[in-house]
Amino acid sequence: MAKMSLEESRAERRRRMLEDSVLKILPVLAIPMIIAMLIDSLYNLADTYFVSQLGKAATAAVGVNDSLMHFMRSIAMGFGMGASSYISRLMGAKREDEACRVAITTLITSMITLSVLAAIGFAFMDPLSTLLGATETSKPFTMQYASFIFLSAPFTAGEVALSQLLRSEGSTHYSMIGMVSGCVLNVALDPLCIYTFGWGVSGAAIATSFSKMISFFILLIPFLRKKTMLELKIRNFTPKARIYKEVARMGIPTFLRSSMMSISSVVTNNFAGSFGDSALAAVSVANKCTRTVGSAILGFGQGFQPLSGYCWGAKRYHRVREAFWKTSAVGASFSIILGAIMAIFAPQLVSVFASSDAEIIRIGTLMIRTQCLTMIPHTWVMVCNGLFQSIGRALQATILGLSRQVICLIPLVILLSLIFGVNGLACAQAGADVLSMAIAIPMMIRMSKELKRLGDQEDRGFSDEDKMLEAE
Repeated sequence: MAKMSLEESRAERRRRMLEDSVLKILPVLAIPMIIAMLIDSLYNLADTYFVSQLGKAATAAVGVNDSLMHFMRSIAMGFGMGASSYISRLMGAKREDEACRVAITTLITSMITLSVLAAIGFAFMDPLSTLLGATETSKPFTMQYASFIFLSAPFTAGEVALSQLLRSEGSTHYSMIGMVSGCVLNVALDPLCIYTFGWGVSGAAIATSFSKMISFFILLIPFLRKKTMLELKIRNFTPKARIYKEVARMGIPTFLRSSMMSISSVVTNNFAGSFGDSALAAVSVANKCTRTVGSAILGFGQGFQPLSGYCWGAKRYHRVREAFWKTSAVGASFSIILGAIMAIFAPQLVSVFASSDAEIIRIGTLMIRTQCLTMIPHTWVMVCNGLFQSIGRALQATILGLSRQVICLIPLVILLSLIFGVNGLACAQAGADVLSMAIAIPMMIRMSKELKRLGDQEDRGFSDEDKMLEAE
């Protein structure tokens, strides 16, 4: 009976993915992810706010550790997104058992990998802090924070992997619940650990680490209660080259794109640090503020990917093309509204974290407003990248992933900082967004034509099949 129930659920999920209106199914998939990503960003802002009361050296240290945490999440995202893309296509092709093997194999492997890397990080804590861009005044705080981030590494991997597995099958509401629960708990624990217990910067890291552990177990619950399409069974753990190869096809581009953000942050932090703690703190605050809008856009794109991958696996190419353009249009409208609101209130946002430092407010405001001006290119490139990821086009996804954070951003950070000083540094990300869109346009023109051609072949195939049925 349970097996029939699972099969019926899978059939209903398939019907919705392939037959419901794109504008009807897209919000169902995207809104939970948008909420989850927004809550995650708001938690980051709250974390920065509480720590900022300890001084600008402490604020700078949290910004430096953002690069470390992001790099660790990048590895986990590589596993999770690689598996998510593969699983969506497998389920679209009705290969659910294989999808379950991919899921448990990816989860266990990602947790082991991140644990090993965290142990290495512990051994080289001091030089690593310097490499990440910590100044002499912020370095002690940086090392305190990093210690607890390393301890929570396996739960970070598990949280990210489970969230992506749920997203791959379209269960974005479960993913949202797990992520939001961890973020809310983190915000509640921050003041308690930082002030009440007197743990300072270490308290912020402890709150973050404990919240990730709780989030991991909450995300595990729907799998244990068999509320999901995917089944996580240890006996299905299959560490085979064919699975790792397919996960790596899309996982490596995701890792490169995400980890390059960490590397570009390190470069940015080092240049900002050369202008002083105020510049470093301003970059930290501005990045967290703009990430709020960026994370909402990312959540929207992540809601689009399972639909795209599912339809691609089912060979519904016209629907993939339709979903891409409708997602692009809605995303652009969404980004204009959010970007305008953030640009208007940029000084007030920055002053929440640095009310007494005029230089932090000035630099942070400039950085936020220039990025708000280029929100549409940012959104569209993200949707393009999501399309290539979901259909398994590794080369295109890699190029787009690297364009915004490496090919365009790092040279602009160096060049504009040398020519215009800290003001140039603040404008570098906006310039990178525009250049990234220029790279994406010819790639998407070719992809759109291919989808149209495949869709026409799909239509002819259905027509021939109809004629055969009539003949019978």
